[in-house]
Amino acid sequence: MLKLQSSRSQILIFICGLISSAVAINQFESSDDYGGGNSECALLLEGPGRTSAFDYSLNTLRGTNNYGGGAHTCITYDAVNNAYGQARKYIRVAERRERYQHEELATVGELLLEVSRILSRTYGLSVDEIEHGLPLIDTSKTAIREICPAFLSNVHCQPGKYRRYDGLCNNLKHPTWGAVQSTFTRLLKPVYSDAVSDPRVGSHGSALPPPRIVSRTIHPDEGYHDHAATILLISWGQTMDHDLTLTATPLDPVTRNEPEECCKRAPNSRNPYCLQIDVPHDDPFYGVYGVRCIDFVRGFPGVRAGCRLGSRNQFNILSGVIDGNTVYGVEENFARSLRTGYGGLLRMNPVFAQYGLHDLLPLKLDIPDEGCTRPNRSMYCFDAGEIRVNEQLVLTCMHTLLAREHNRIASKLGEINPHWDDETVYQETRRIVIGEIQHITYNEFLPLVLGKEVMAKFGLLLQKDGYWDGYDENVNPGVIAAFAAAAFRFGHSLLPTNVERWSKAHKFIASRRLRDLIRQPFDLYRAGVIDEYFMGMSNQVAQAMDDSVTQEVTNHLFRKPNQPFGVDLAAFNMQRGREVGLPSYLSYRKYCGLPGATGWDDLFGSMNNITVKRYAQIYVHPQDIDLWSGGVSERPLPGAMVGPTFACIIASQFSNSRRGDRFWYELGGHPHSFTLEQLAEIRKARLARIVCDNTDLIDTIQLYPMVLPDHEINPRVPCRSGILLHVDLTKVRLNVYYLFKANRSMIYSSDKQYHNFKWADYGGQYSHQVPVHVPAPLSPRVPESVMANLLPNQQRLSSNRVVRTFHGKANMAPIFGVPVRSHSNTNRHFNK
Repeated sequence: MLKLQSSRSQILIFICGLISSAVAINQFESSDDYGGGNSECALLLEGPGRTSAFDYSLNTLRGTNNYGGGAHTCITYDAVNNAYGQARKYIRVAERRERYQHEELATVGELLLEVSRILSRTYGLSVDEIEHGLPLIDTSKTAIREICPAFLSNVHCQPGKYRRYDGLCNNLKHPTWGAVQSTFTRLLKPVYSDAVSDPRVGSHGSALPPPRIVSRTIHPDEGYHDHAATILLISWGQTMDHDLTLTATPLDPVTRNEPEECCKRAPNSRNPYCLQIDVPHDDPFYGVYGVRCIDFVRGFPGVRAGCRLGSRNQFNILSGVIDGNTVYGVEENFARSLRTGYGGLLRMNPVFAQYGLHDLLPLKLDIPDEGCTRPNRSMYCFDAGEIRVNEQLVLTCMHTLLAREHNRIASKLGEINPHWDDETVYQETRRIVIGEIQHITYNEFLPLVLGKEVMAKFGLLLQKDGYWDGYDENVNPGVIAAFAAAAFRFGHSLLPTNVERWSKAHKFIASRRLRDLIRQPFDLYRAGVIDEYFMGMSNQVAQAMDDSVTQEVTNHLFRKPNQPFGVDLAAFNMQRGREVGLPSYLSYRKYCGLPGATGWDDLFGSMNNITVKRYAQIYVHPQDIDLWSGGVSERPLPGAMVGPTFACIIASQFSNSRRGDRFWYELGGHPHSFTLEQLAEIRKARLARIVCDNTDLIDTIQLYPMVLPDHEINPRVPCRSGILLHVDLTKVRLNVYYLFKANRSMIYSSDKQYHNFKWADYGGQYSHQVPVHVPAPLSPRVPESVMANLLPNQQRLSSNRVVRTFHGKANMAPIFGVPVRSHSNTNRHFNK
């Protein structure tokens, strides 16, 4: 019996070890009768008098009514099965399969949520019992197991050199942690008005102010500018956001965009996930156009590992680690569709080949209206690893840059190692690009956002040399709900009203309204324009990090052609936070060890005085302030862009994404680890260098392009000056040894950092190279068990002789990656 402490109750877990799993399986063979067979306690709660009528009746008939009047209340497996049977009567669940579409997985989530709701009502469960008790019920001993997805209950992992696209098996102990379709993690238990699923309301049960009123009152467009950050910081931040988070929601079956099934339909014909945002009739903007409602849908309910019960928890359709999915995708078949199939290259569109300019991303021909506002049927947006590639033009530019960087590295690796096949070049390039992205994020982006003090406090500072040994298999890299639904949306405050283009001489050329570039990246089809946007992104200052948000996204987001209005991003953010059950802003301040507030005056000093007075006009109590709204309104920390609450949440996520990533680029001692020499090269990666290498017209750029140039601390430097160092892909030279079978020569690395080989010099004309595990001087055969750990791609050799190499050590062609097959004829080989 395990005991779990909570603030409001103690939950006792009864481990029913007396019943074998075989017996448990036989008890639920019939899907028509979920009621009988196991009256053992699935969960034992402190406090009498809460036994359900079902339990009471069943146990009375059996003469085993032991749970109704003692010191504890028992939820039996029979009761769980009965709740499951009730839920199955009106919730249709997708058939069990190997992989689920998001809509299919949501049906399982809905069923589990309904079972939890029934049990909550039946037993009068408290919030703590729902959050900490129900998830401890072993549903594998109930009929729930018949609908539980296999990938959430039974995952077999085989360690390999390359990470999976979907994030499964990153953690060998907990294979689903941080994987695609895993539920968001929580810093604080959710706050639902019914304790299970309904959106949050005010702390005293009163209604919260409508999100549109909060947006209009607290977050007007006041147009203040930051003093240092550039638009390139926004672009990189959004790229990282799209690498980590995307809540699964219903989509239009044709366009795969947000469904328009809420505002224009009668209540009884709306999408069941509708949670539309009401617009006041006197709204100064929408009122002019008679708009009274903004479409919004809730996120799908997710399925916890093992199909555990509990309150609603949405799921992420991306992985919780930085793995370059904006370039490569999160599903293997889709990832292959992005490739050419030769040279390890990604598909691109050589639209400017006649001018000798870099390629653009490929056209999005499959579901062309997905995330794209096309002016006509002959115009197409772009395709990339992440579906929001066209969400705004500067984001499209960043996708293009990283895809070009992949192809640049792949081309060089192919030249250096002509013996590599397409798969090897692609995977080795992918490994390097992911390392570059991780390094730039923690070396350039996060220090600006969080400041060095927070970076140090949360262990986010990178090693300057050597390996980092901070991986912890007990750290879940899954995305934190407060990070996804609020904190990492801080960049919405930074968005500009106009997006500028600058010349290679760093002179302003022109600008366009942000609203005209959202889901409309068509400017990039003009030769040289992408370079002008990159110049603009590195020279244009971002908006200030404050409560002000440009009306380009509060009135005109996703505006349709010939329509004068769009939707409100700030209102979206608050509605999303409420529907996922995020506690209030002050709750997170308390979690982060910051002072609370019992009255409005207590907020003075944490945020602008005018903002506090505005809050008091529309919220009943400071405890009701929405997390996103309060977070962007906080005064920034010294040397940081965000305030202390968002800094705490963002730093927690990036700490988990680093410490919980088994493939993190700084780690040593793993099959996928870079050598120390290679790691030293990855540490040279800079965003400025990548911009220089993958654009055509840019000659100079500041050292740190996420910050405005300064001739003393952030000077512009020539791309060809050597100040911006290259990642040297020819740095590593490895020694080799040869194996023969059927007169075929195989050459493998002798470097100890790769395969633990050493040279054995026995004098005379010849030197011998043998595995450490094999007796010297001449082992006639290398044990197969040894070779299984040495060969790339899990190749097997049934019989191989260790062969002498003429004149001692031979030099391999410079490589960056795995051992290779030799085509050299410069050495004499002796098979004897």
